[in-house]
Parts: sequence; C-alpha cells; structure tokens
Amino acid sequence: MDRRELRAARRADASGSGPTLEERAPRRHPGATGGFALFGEVLFTGLLVAAGGLVVVTLPAALAAGIRHLHRYADAEASHARLFWRDWRAALPGGLVVGVAGVALALVLALDIDLAGSGALPGGAAIAIVGWAGAVALGVALLAAAGAWTPETGWRAAVRAIPAAIAADPVGALYMAATVVFVGVVTWMLPPLLLVALGCAAFAVVAIPVRRQRPA
Repeated sequence: MDRRELRAARRADASGSGPTLEERAPRRHPGATGGFALFGEVLFTGLLVAAGGLVVVTLPAALAAGIRHLHRYADAEASHARLFWRDWRAALPGGLVVGVAGVALALVLALDIDLAGSGALPGGAAIAIVGWAGAVALGVALLAAAGAWTPETGWRAAVRAIPAAIAADPVGALYMAATVVFVGVVTWMLPPLLLVALGCAAFAVVAIPVRRQRPA
C-alpha cells in the first residue's frame, strides 16, 4: 500500500465509512466522528427546527423531528431533510396539543414575571425567581418530551415519561436546564442566533444521555 492509499484508508477508518485498519469494537455513533461535519449538521438541524416551529405551537413537533434527525445522523443512518419532515408531520397532531398547552403556561409565567417586576405585588423578587424557575422547568419538560417522542408511542407516553426520566438522571436534567438557559440568553442577546440555539438544544437532548454510557 503506497502513501496515498494509506492516507485514504486512514480517513475511511476514522470516519467509519470504510474498513478498519485494526481490529476494534464498532463505534456506537459512527456518524458523529467528524467534529466540523457534526457542527454543520447541528446548525442545519437548527434551521429545520426553526422552520418547523415557525408557528410556535408547532415547535414541539419540530424539536421531536430534529432530535430524531440528529439521532439518525449520529448513527450513520439516512438523515435526509425529507425524513425530518416525515417525522414532523407524524408528530404534529399531538404536538399541537403540547404546543398550545406550553404556550398557555409560558404566557402565565410571563405575566407573573412582568407583574413581579412592576412592583405591583409584594415580594416581587421572590415571585420573579419562581416565575423564571418555572420557565426553565417548562423548557426542560418540552425538551424531555420531544426527546422521548416516537411515532409508535406518541406524545401521551412521552409526556408521562418526563418525571421518570428526570428522576433517573437528575444531573442530566440540570444539563438540560442549562441548555434552556443557553437558548434563552443567546436569543435575547441576538435573536438570529435562535437558529443555532435550537440546533444545540436538539443536540443536547441526543448527547446528554450518552455520557452515562461511557466506559469507566
């Protein structure tokens, strides 16, 4: 094997697209080996999620479809955009119910925070803290439900699984809360960065559970 063939074989080995140069266990997520390519896919997913969630109440369906899209990409499976839209259509009926309920809760929390900041309520600072904590919890619940959704089980099972998922991995729930805060801060600083933030949020839902599977 000459030098050029060796370099090509090493690239194929590193990317998972070709035969390995030495015997090893197969990688769990062969599609996620290229850092720059993965970052590009996260940005593309953010664009898809933003397009699918443009009506706001369709955001749960868009997040669920985006998370499944990144799962397929990480597993080196077919991850065409049309598969995202197929999942989005499948998630939309129940996702609209989740979206309407989420928007209603978000409006209540926003009103609570606004009243607390106006000084019209006694103990406004404490009420504002409760309101912001509720907003973060709502975001965590949305991400957890979107990550648990599948076409086979639907939204009802995904929503019911939220408490068990948080109890099983409280540290992961804190990571998810940090993700929600990141999305909010980045969007507040520069609204166009919402596209990037949504992709990062979908990727966080994919990546956070994987950390527990790492060998010691």
